[in-house]
Amino acid sequence: MSAPEPVPTAERRPLRAEVAIVLLVTFAWSGLYSAVRLIGYQLGPGVRGTTVTLNPVRSPHAVIDFLLQVLGAVQLFGWAALALYLLCRSGIRFADIGFALRRPRRELLRDIGLGTGLAALIGIPGLALYAAGRALGVTASVVPASGDVQWWRILTYVLLAAGNAVAEEVVVVGYLMTRLRQLGVGRAGSIAASSVLRGSYHLYQGFGAGLGNLVMGVVFGAAYDRWRKLWPLVIAHFLLDVVAFVGYALLRPHLGFLG
Repeated sequence: MSAPEPVPTAERRPLRAEVAIVLLVTFAWSGLYSAVRLIGYQLGPGVRGTTVTLNPVRSPHAVIDFLLQVLGAVQLFGWAALALYLLCRSGIRFADIGFALRRPRRELLRDIGLGTGLAALIGIPGLALYAAGRALGVTASVVPASGDVQWWRILTYVLLAAGNAVAEEVVVVGYLMTRLRQLGVGRAGSIAASSVLRGSYHLYQGFGAGLGNLVMGVVFGAAYDRWRKLWPLVIAHFLLDVVAFVGYALLRPHLGFLG
């Protein structure tokens, strides 16, 4: 699969409006919100003295907490569905962005292998970058999960990991990079835009996390531009989040230094 061809000039204005609206209700909004939170840290204890919980307990009542967590995942899947729907309406199929739901077994196994490799490539240096950011005071203390370890809570972590992976890679990579290429933006520009967006909505974790995710965005964007396959990115992102969320929750009771 090759990159999409630029659309005629007359079609670019409504396409720009579509991209702006999709991003404004999804990850560009998250980026602005994160930037404001980061400014707030500087007015208080600073990034070094800030703790961020990625999956906080949302209600003291287990059933309500479960439902709120599931709704959070549903929202993420909804963001991805919006982007996919708009692409399909303009004649771009799931397969055209490398996100076909039915694939040969060999291709599925290849995508799993590529995704696992990407996860290792990002995850191992990411831990070192987090430690360096904490030491330099530019990254907040990140707590991946909270609450007691119960089967339903582990289930919600897996659902949220899937929601994060699908929403971010579909919207920030598949949708945005496809639309930018249709608008005449080149390879480097589309990768840069996707990377900056990814870094922006992680700024609530501090400058270090924003930089780390920007680098992750460059790697993922370049991989997508080369392969034109979205599934390896989704798989890699899912594995990273599952290891962080579920791994932390399971290990915390046994490793006191995790908090």
